[in-house]
Amino acid sequence: MQKKVLVLFGGVSSEHDVSLNSACSVIKNIPADKYEIIPMGITKDGRCYIYNGSPDMLPEGKWLEDKENLEPAVISTDRSHHGIIRLANGAEIEKIDVVFPVLHGKNGEDGTMQGLLEIAGLPYVGCGTAASAACMDKAVTNAMADFYGIPQAKWVAFDKHAYSGNKTALLANAAEKLGFPIFVKPANAGSSVGISKAKNLEELEAACEKAFEHDKKLVLEEGVIGMEVEVAVMGNEEPVASVVGEVVPCNEFYDYDAKYLANESELHIPARLSEEKLEEVRKAAVNAYRALGCEGFTRVDFFVRTSDGEIMLNEPNTIPGFTSISMYPKLFAASGVPYSELLDRLLKLAMER
Repeated sequence: MQKKVLVLFGGVSSEHDVSLNSACSVIKNIPADKYEIIPMGITKDGRCYIYNGSPDMLPEGKWLEDKENLEPAVISTDRSHHGIIRLANGAEIEKIDVVFPVLHGKNGEDGTMQGLLEIAGLPYVGCGTAASAACMDKAVTNAMADFYGIPQAKWVAFDKHAYSGNKTALLANAAEKLGFPIFVKPANAGSSVGISKAKNLEELEAACEKAFEHDKKLVLEEGVIGMEVEVAVMGNEEPVASVVGEVVPCNEFYDYDAKYLANESELHIPARLSEEKLEEVRKAAVNAYRALGCEGFTRVDFFVRTSDGEIMLNEPNTIPGFTSISMYPKLFAASGVPYSELLDRLLKLAMER
């Protein structure tokens, strides 16, 4: 008997459009013989609709123009419902077996949606509420990595209130502690949104102003010269790591355009490292996954520093992209797990948990 899967997409997030592309791929590749798929879209202003049309209408927001296939609905927080309430004809309850939140960034990847699904009593793909929130906030992630002794770049963090009152001292302290170049990141914006690379104090100030457009807290990190590598990790109590992938960005660093839009960054699967170093990276990925409390799936990104080969945590991504150029499915495909089987495994992990 088919299980009902609620696939959530869109969201009130700066990564709304990427979510539409990811969800299009996910909906097309979930095994139709095992699952009945119910797509639910969240608009940029937070309205929710079941979408009964073609997944090809998702990219570029075309699904919202397809009015006859839109049906207002909400996730019910009444656990006895165990699902959604369709609102087109009064209030029709529909039970759901499992939820796949294909939501990137704020209000989807940061523990907020996970908390709602926990209240609703619905199993869902991916990390729990606490791990989602911790991995979304780069300052919290970095603090946890320091606590667990996971090597990473030197970093500092401050919020907008502190910055407005003591800007000169904070910038000077960052320059002294980290040296240039410095990467400036909004703490909670998600994949490379609002990130800049600063090479002097003037650029550092401009980078902070830009990052504050996306979040009230910033993380500043030293620039690491090295190879950028990524590992897809999957599992609950016994996580497994994929082969290691290497990213050679088409831009100066692996920013939003390089990740999602340009399609010109070089990818090497497996990464161009020795067998021993590849195994070290895979072990480091599972170690970070466990330390940060991840479950279901996460892509864990590292630098391999050129000067000494040190493996340094860059960031975890708890709902990685599932577009046609995304690393997570590509890495598991290279590890012998094709896309549809990967989705099936992730849904089963959610229901087992």
